[in-house]
Amino acid sequence: MSDEEEIILSELADDELVEQMMDDLYDGMKDEIEEGVNILLERGWTPYDILTKALVAGMTIVGHDFRDGILFVPEVLLAANAMKAGMAILKPLLVETGAPRMGKMVIGTVKGDIHDIGKNLVAMMMEGAGFEVVDLGINNAVEAYLEALESEQPDILGMSALLTTTMPYMKVVIDTLIAQGKRDDYIVLVGGAPLNEEFGRAIGADAYCRDAAVAVETAKEFVARKHNQMAAG
Repeated sequence: MSDEEEIILSELADDELVEQMMDDLYDGMKDEIEEGVNILLERGWTPYDILTKALVAGMTIVGHDFRDGILFVPEVLLAANAMKAGMAILKPLLVETGAPRMGKMVIGTVKGDIHDIGKNLVAMMMEGAGFEVVDLGINNAVEAYLEALESEQPDILGMSALLTTTMPYMKVVIDTLIAQGKRDDYIVLVGGAPLNEEFGRAIGADAYCRDAAVAVETAKEFVARKHNQMAAG
């Protein structure tokens, strides 16, 4: 399409603009995302709607295509970067407007493992869904998780591993929580390429999440359940 260059975002109707923003996010076009976010704000969209309908929706497609091998790490990082640029504009406004806070998550890659692409995607998409995320980075020993749980008091602990050799460390963390009588204070979600549901069950996690999109859905489900229990209790 030779007239691709000539798309003027401000001339698009809302639904067309959102479609275009999803495309731009997919292509990692940071400036266009910032522009699109600002246009929608000017048109009276709430920060939360821009976040969910344009950015999160777009990032979900990126997540799926990454999982299916259509997109690769460099493209996903570009998209993530564009999403971050949009989020930077929306974040202070979300705080002001008191957008629904879904809950809080501490996430980190386990000891011995320095892979963080999947974890970063989960962290970003969780933020995109309205969660507050504390990212501990890579190579986290039990102590690092425990300290963060203590100081942050999150609803969710997320652990990631990409190596079969580091997977068992997740059980070390969960067993330590059990030993300290704190296991039931947190929803524990695990993820990473070599894991599966069976492994998640075996180590005592609440759920195994196949990808970032699933992690968001699962987190929402568990947090809602937790709130309902607390309301009932």
